[in-house]
Amino acid sequence: MKVSAVFDIGKTNKKFFLFDQKYQEVFKEYVRFDPITDDDGDECENLEVIEEWMRELFRKISRKKKYKIQTLNFSAYGASFVHIGADGKPVAPLYNYLKPIPEDFFKSLYDQYGGQLNVCRQTASPALGFLNSGLQLYWLKHQRPEVFKKIKWSLHLPQYLSYLFTENPVSDFTSIGCHTTLWDFEQHDYHQWVYQEGIDKILAPVVNTGSAANREFHGRNLKVGVGIHDSSAALLPYIRSDHKPFLLVSTGTWSIALNGFSRDPLSDEDLAHDCLNYMRINGSPVRSCRLFLGNEYRAQVGHLHQHFHQEYGYHRNIGFDGETYRKLKENYRQYFRFEHITLPRKTEPNGLEQFDSFEVALHQLVLELVELQAACIERAIGNTEIKKLYVDGGFAGNDLFVHMIADHFPHYKLRTTRSPLGSALGAAIVTSKPELNKKFLKKKYAMKKLV
Repeated sequence: MKVSAVFDIGKTNKKFFLFDQKYQEVFKEYVRFDPITDDDGDECENLEVIEEWMRELFRKISRKKKYKIQTLNFSAYGASFVHIGADGKPVAPLYNYLKPIPEDFFKSLYDQYGGQLNVCRQTASPALGFLNSGLQLYWLKHQRPEVFKKIKWSLHLPQYLSYLFTENPVSDFTSIGCHTTLWDFEQHDYHQWVYQEGIDKILAPVVNTGSAANREFHGRNLKVGVGIHDSSAALLPYIRSDHKPFLLVSTGTWSIALNGFSRDPLSDEDLAHDCLNYMRINGSPVRSCRLFLGNEYRAQVGHLHQHFHQEYGYHRNIGFDGETYRKLKENYRQYFRFEHITLPRKTEPNGLEQFDSFEVALHQLVLELVELQAACIERAIGNTEIKKLYVDGGFAGNDLFVHMIADHFPHYKLRTTRSPLGSALGAAIVTSKPELNKKFLKKKYAMKKLV
């Protein structure tokens, strides 16, 4: 059987897939690894164990006569670098992008180039500490100079995974463009600070995300891709299947509204509302807006179960009720005090005491979250002529959420899709370059129209 292989490395789950020529999953393996600590005692990935698992698993699969692996590629989370020395081995831990760094550490860098807002606007990256992975290189140079001197190449995580199998150091646009503070979207080049600090010397050459190297494993030839950032990988099957402008709302712990058709520069207000740019595989920007939707929903639903003395999971059986929604919308107030979404909101003092049933309170919760989600969608759309919304991920199956979003955008076509393989499938597609159409979304993503 001819197959495409993909390692999909998330923060929690590390996954491996084989897809047949029709992109049907024929093999998968999921694992989790316990974190270790970095040189400051902060939690980080156990890179050595991940590498060992990848090599051993691929060795085992590639020896099976059942499969003929034609391509191998990698999708992984962004905002992370692996720093390798002259011998090709890591010289520093895989630092966690949530690693705490003093807020004023980067002030001198920002001040040198017109202030924080100016740099953030040029690089389309809100100031997010180590989530701006390019600033990790600045931090290493000034806080760990002895480590920085050992670095031959700093590779974004997806490209490092590819390097393990090719020994070919490269960079790609999708990783460079994920809020790294490295790329000047106005100049279409690395930002001036990158050259001034000499950071460009340890950044590998930029190649096309769809390029691949020919390698031989156990007597078999295959193409090994250069890796792709997971959010860009999740968007790719939609871009390839639907050529008219659309917005993808990818929901889960984070809800990310992705607009791959915008040419609008980000304003200071956009940046203040967690709007940023990712990049498509050709280097063009993807205007995006993030919301900590799933995290907030889980926390508040937990409070609802406690308040109404219901066993957790009761909320999953509640469908959308149009009459309840209409009444709440006509007398709209904000009652929920959000814990993980920090946008300014005025809430009523009596909170959950206002509601006499779990069902009504749940409709109110989703209504308040949808108000924020709708604002996020509108910000991501900007001035783009978009008439279609795709909603995928966990909330695509949430009856209340989908109906309320549809009501909020009555002049848009709304499509829900469900695929737990989004980023892995995108990584397989970018290497094999198939011709896709909307039938692909119907078959592989269970696409549904909402009327």
